[in-house]
Amino acid sequence: MSPRRRGTAAVALAVAAALSLAACGGSSDGEKEGSGGQGDKKSVSKDGKDFASAAKKTAAMGTDAKAGQWPRTITHAMGKTELKAQPKRVVVLDVGELDNVVSLGIKPVGLAPTEGSPELPSYLKKEAGSPKNVGTINNLNLEAIAGLKPDLILGSQLRAADKYDELSKIAPTVFSIRPGFTWKQNYLLNAAALDKTAEAKAELADYDKKVKALDTKLGAKKPTVSMVRFMPDGVIRLYANASFIGTILKDAHIPRPKNQDVEDLATEISAENIDKADADYIFTGVYGDPKATDRSKAQGNPLWKNLKAVKAGHATDVPDETWYLGLGVMAANKVVADLEQRLTA
Repeated sequence: MSPRRRGTAAVALAVAAALSLAACGGSSDGEKEGSGGQGDKKSVSKDGKDFASAAKKTAAMGTDAKAGQWPRTITHAMGKTELKAQPKRVVVLDVGELDNVVSLGIKPVGLAPTEGSPELPSYLKKEAGSPKNVGTINNLNLEAIAGLKPDLILGSQLRAADKYDELSKIAPTVFSIRPGFTWKQNYLLNAAALDKTAEAKAELADYDKKVKALDTKLGAKKPTVSMVRFMPDGVIRLYANASFIGTILKDAHIPRPKNQDVEDLATEISAENIDKADADYIFTGVYGDPKATDRSKAQGNPLWKNLKAVKAGHATDVPDETWYLGLGVMAANKVVADLEQRLTA
């Protein structure tokens, strides 16, 4: 058999194996559902028993291989994975992994975007190339992934624990525990799989420099900031410390309202009690179609119009794709620049 035919047959076998296993499971919202077993989604969701320890546990993952050393073994959320050579065809299963690899100079061959933002994020379009769509974070297309012949798949336990076995039959797969407040630890884990640890540490050091400069510029008497995100089905989230945006605000020592100064992903309110979102500044994002949310209802409420930030003209929309969905160092740098502009204008 020719090498080309052998390669095609291997892909076909991988697809068949993956799809046979996939028949046993379906997509789910990682923040709400899970199997309850080892490596499940539920335990690392915002109400799960392993949520609070996710950053610490991820920091302990990675490899003891030296720079340039192959093969290397990566310890990650789902176990250990051996990489025999430098990956060249990478598939990413969330925007955080996309941001991570692009910041390290890699153009992934495949991407699973979020349902709320199905396009390639605008802030990454220039550097990301043209990765093929392989489904969404909650509905992966295993056949499309296998067809790209990846040599590394990057994702997370929260998003795709139920697909890990299938994905591992297609290519070496490395999972973080979850996206969000663990973004720095996830970055270093992804970098370890790509032999880009030095580059990732340099990028994080540059972020630290920028956020410290913001802290200094804002001074000791900083305004309070409320992070409001309008979700589908009437849910309104007030993002707290254990979130991507929460870590950035904390790094800059920007104070939060008491109901957001908690070690959780977010608290949830409704349009009827939107007054709980008050602060000196309110930054709002929208996940998905604004018409599918209660944004207009909440902002039409007299309580909204009486908020301190609204009266002062300090309630503004921010890009959801960076402030909430970015989940990586490139998005973090964009947020820091946005904060400086909005809080010092």
